[in-house]
Amino acid sequence: MDFLVLFLFYLALLVIGGGTICICAKTRHLKGLVRGGTQIFSYIIPVCLQRATLRLLHYLFHTRNHTFIILHLILQGMVYTEYTWEIFGYCQELDFSLWYLLLPYLLLIVNLVFFTLSCVTDPGTITKGNEALFLQVYEFDEVMFPKNARCSTCALRKPARSKHCSVCNRCVHRFDHHCVWVNNCIGAWNARYFLIYLLTLTASAATMAIVSTVFLVRLVVVSDWYLMTYVDDLGHSQVIDTVFLIQYLFLTFPRIVFLLGFVSVLSFLLGGFLCFALYLAATNQTTNEWSRGDRAWCQHCPQVVGASSTRPQVYRNIHSHGLWSNLREIFLPAAKHYGRKKK
Repeated sequence: MDFLVLFLFYLALLVIGGGTICICAKTRHLKGLVRGGTQIFSYIIPVCLQRATLRLLHYLFHTRNHTFIILHLILQGMVYTEYTWEIFGYCQELDFSLWYLLLPYLLLIVNLVFFTLSCVTDPGTITKGNEALFLQVYEFDEVMFPKNARCSTCALRKPARSKHCSVCNRCVHRFDHHCVWVNNCIGAWNARYFLIYLLTLTASAATMAIVSTVFLVRLVVVSDWYLMTYVDDLGHSQVIDTVFLIQYLFLTFPRIVFLLGFVSVLSFLLGGFLCFALYLAATNQTTNEWSRGDRAWCQHCPQVVGASSTRPQVYRNIHSHGLWSNLREIFLPAAKHYGRKKK
């Protein structure tokens, strides 16, 4: 019972923490929490350790490096090695369908292809040569993306929906976010690859979780473990219940149960991120626009009659034109499609 309670408690904290961060990300509370936490730790942690930590965090999250790519491949390799070593052989003994067992490997191949494409594809870097083309692709809303604005770093005119990435040090067309796991920005030209990469990664984790669960259930049924009895603390014979059976499986197959718990939590987290990414794609929004939407206001709106101040204008998404048009824009990037039309 202790193992299950601790695991469920950990899972609940993970879900609540993730939900809190998502809610705070849309408000101004997150910066306040981070600032307060930083002040508290500054009194506890030695100065030399603070500086080393800041340098490490700056290297990991504010410079282009391959650390998370290597970590991603190591974790993926460990999970698949454990699946092959523990699950694959046992399932063959229980006469599982070979295609059913090979599905995670097929998903892995597709996933690695689109992972590589997400890493190496230009997300839509804006240069002096293509600046004029990008300026004609999207309409300026004069709220989040004012016309004739210039990038303070690149000195280029900023097309609508673009943003300068401080990590890559370049302006990116239809900028979504900078992903440390692929060591690249996600923009107009690689958003489709990133979406399929995320989809196949989620499917891989979910498939492993399903195969592992089916294996344990079939093992329990074949072995008749659900019919076993045990003696409780009062000396009475009790029929084994679900909680006791899970603990028995954990003691008998600890690595398989741990793998199942890991890929289950991973499937849940990746599934949430995938749903968010699909929502943004279906509504033709980017992560950058979604996070800045509540804070965007017009600095050059006409004054209200009889008022001495400027009326703030709430940001509205003017780029959504229906589900299929929005998805077509992801898989047929607007700038490339526009360039072909002009030719």
